[in-house]
Amino acid sequence: MSEVNPRALIEAAREASKNAYAPYSNFAVGAAVLLSDGSVVTGANFENASYGLSLCAETVALARTSSEGRLKDVVAIGVIGGRMGHADTAPVSPCGRCRQIINEAAQLGGRDLPVFCGGATGDEIAEYTLSQLLPAAFGPRDLGMA
Repeated sequence: MSEVNPRALIEAAREASKNAYAPYSNFAVGAAVLLSDGSVVTGANFENASYGLSLCAETVALARTSSEGRLKDVVAIGVIGGRMGHADTAPVSPCGRCRQIINEAAQLGGRDLPVFCGGATGDEIAEYTLSQLLPAAFGPRDLGMA
């Protein structure tokens, strides 16, 4: 299994956030998913005029991971966010929907995934486990799939 480098994951997420399509909120989010072989899959938020159809960066990155058949190989995730054009430094954590999406990969892989959170800029990284962010989660395990 690959060693987790939180700072490298946060930097990959920051790079991904440059591709955010966020004309409505002007809040760019990037995510970086570390796989067991050391490869990283990234995603950026993708908004939609109907708002409810928008996709979070974490969902984009995990959907890409799933499309490569690698959902069970996720070992960590990094997430950053901030207002476009600002030097926001406060760490941003995944929304509730994204926590549930991350849980799918966590339970399928049999891991309590570390989730590293950062701001659009700055050195502060908040570290959580998914079980801290989403205690008593419902997922594949409850359906006999993990």
